[in-house]
Amino acid sequence: MRRAAVLGTGAALPVRRVSNAELAETVDTTDDWIVERTGIRSRYIAGDGETTSTLATDACRQALASAGMVATDIDLIILATATPDQTFPASATLVQAALGINDCVAFDVAAVCSGFLYAVSIAESMIRAGSATNALVIGAETFSRILDWEDRTTCVLFGDGAGAIVLGATEDGRGVLSAKLHADGRYNKLLYVDGGPSTTGTVGKVRMKGREVFRHAVTNLASVLGEALVAADLTPADVDWVVPHQANARILDATARKLGLAPEKVVVTVADHANTSAASVPLALDTAVRDGRIKAGDIVVLEAMGGGFTWGAAVLRW
Repeated sequence: MRRAAVLGTGAALPVRRVSNAELAETVDTTDDWIVERTGIRSRYIAGDGETTSTLATDACRQALASAGMVATDIDLIILATATPDQTFPASATLVQAALGINDCVAFDVAAVCSGFLYAVSIAESMIRAGSATNALVIGAETFSRILDWEDRTTCVLFGDGAGAIVLGATEDGRGVLSAKLHADGRYNKLLYVDGGPSTTGTVGKVRMKGREVFRHAVTNLASVLGEALVAADLTPADVDWVVPHQANARILDATARKLGLAPEKVVVTVADHANTSAASVPLALDTAVRDGRIKAGDIVVLEAMGGGFTWGAAVLRW
């Protein structure tokens, strides 16, 4: 059976790392307050010349090197982001040009923190159908540029970064075994940006009702993860690694408990990166691949939930 397998991973972070202590110099907060409620200890903030597309391009170069491939091997680029360089064209086309690819399918996906899961599912479907062979699937964000730095309930939570994978067609048993996606627009006002081209004509700022988001996140993530495992004819006991959206350490703990998963099977990078929205799953995945935790043959589950609400999960055999 033709499947889409992960052939390489990559990641990129801005130069500037901002600790909780540094953030507390300008925001009414403390290191203890942030760590207790979120598990976050630092985040990376994009500086001059660092954009969503430049971070994405750097992550793609790493992923291509990891896969032992060159840019011209790629015939599909999907970039998940809520913070594109421009309203249009798609930031994926900026990545395409930066990599020196003259012609391939390239577009953005907007599903906020779930965007990478949406992008993986789309790329996998196109590869399985034969309309693509090798895809760069990216999650990249510069969320710092849509934060209200006077709102300590949101600005302490987010950071910038990018992660990328190369998905390629294989018939050797590896690859995406299942993917499940959901959305429910009734919850728009629980997590959203208060601007846009057709409404305010401005970019807007992130607004969130954290307690309500937490409750929905635990329920929805546990549900979709179970759904994806059933579709792959697997159980939680078969899972070697869960790579979740890195929003909040408490959400990760609660979701693992709800599914009966051992905490040591959950890849957690939120302390170092904070919530990087669409970039968080591929950033965490790259970390676990490069430090040797994820190995050939492992069953790996990716899952995320974001504004919209959108949520999803994918099961892969590494």
